[in-house]
Amino acid sequence: MPDTPLYPRFAADKLKEALDDSPAVLLHGPRQCGKSTLAQGVGRSRGYTYLTFDDENLLNAAKTDPQGFVAELPDSTILDEVQRVPELFRSIKASIDQDRRPGRYLLTGSANVLVVPKLGESLAGRMAVVRLHPLAQSEIETKTSNFLTVLFEGKIGIKRTQRLGGKLAERVAAGGYPPALTRKRPTRQAAWYRDYVETQVKRDVRDLANISSLDIMPRLLSYAASQTAHLLNVSDLATPFQVSRPTIREYVTLLSNIFLLDELLPWHTNRISRLVKTPKLHLNDSGVACTLLGLDPATLYSDRKIFGQILETFVFQELRREASWHQHDLKFFHYRDRDGGEVDIVIERGAGKLVGVEVKASSTVGKSDFNGLKKLKERAGADRFVKGVVLYDGDTCVGFGENLYAVPIRCIWEGL
Repeated sequence: MPDTPLYPRFAADKLKEALDDSPAVLLHGPRQCGKSTLAQGVGRSRGYTYLTFDDENLLNAAKTDPQGFVAELPDSTILDEVQRVPELFRSIKASIDQDRRPGRYLLTGSANVLVVPKLGESLAGRMAVVRLHPLAQSEIETKTSNFLTVLFEGKIGIKRTQRLGGKLAERVAAGGYPPALTRKRPTRQAAWYRDYVETQVKRDVRDLANISSLDIMPRLLSYAASQTAHLLNVSDLATPFQVSRPTIREYVTLLSNIFLLDELLPWHTNRISRLVKTPKLHLNDSGVACTLLGLDPATLYSDRKIFGQILETFVFQELRREASWHQHDLKFFHYRDRDGGEVDIVIERGAGKLVGVEVKASSTVGKSDFNGLKKLKERAGADRFVKGVVLYDGDTCVGFGENLYAVPIRCIWEGL
């Protein structure tokens, strides 16, 4: 079992709830984000046996005789890095069909096995899924935040805090991977991220697909980092490489399937035809993005254009991380119309309510910064539009009209 983790994982309660009512639970997310530590921590008090398929002997045994391997498993078992043995899923399904007691299998995966049709279908209705991200700032600060709850249900009043300035760039460049954050110096954190990208990307892609150009994947991820928070343009991504556009699109999907890229879909309704339907591209972690672009905190903070771009990715990922343990199911989109209106992040709760979020790297906010949010409010309708906020590196929460607010970025993890 691992040492006591340095940080709390607020997704632990969701994982425990899933184990209490589902025969199998899949805890998935990028490699090194803390899945094994969380699974073993939760499993320790429940008497789980831990097995990892990073053990080559165990891997070979499971691949050789998946049915016999599953038949011999203890009642409550953690199977770590299960994407490496897709042959097991059919045997796990058969085992569950014979005995549907909750909590029998806790699976962890560094690849999204749900996108593989036969694997996703084999455990449909038998498996709960919990997503684990790299650390949120609130987990790093060891304090839960009410930010998303207040956005949808609470009131935002006038509040003063301190501007972060260069310290915000330090947080962005450090990212959220636990092993990187154990290193105190930014240069050592960047060294960890470089090694991570070079070794893990190839390994995890190899587990999912048989491609001949594995060396292209870290370079493609580096180029994608320069396009983070931009509309996905496959032609631009293909430009530096001697491969076809469809191949690059396939590679982008593979990087998404190992949780290193995210495609943020556009928000729209069926009644509106003038909305841009292209997804936005985001790196999964701002620390990875900064390292791939060679940006230390000081360089990042001095280049206001790239800082604003990566800050948007940082905020998007922070909100998604908090949403992963939120009581409601929240879905994320972006908004852009053909008349130039755009909102960086749209968060939708159910079919009824939504919140718009704009991200600014500046320390001041003006009336024009709310233009996109006003367009979103008009498109969505006042009955659906709950709030619009401009997150900025300032020191004051203040209103800018009905349900429109300027909010310091630090309030995401410090609360409102």
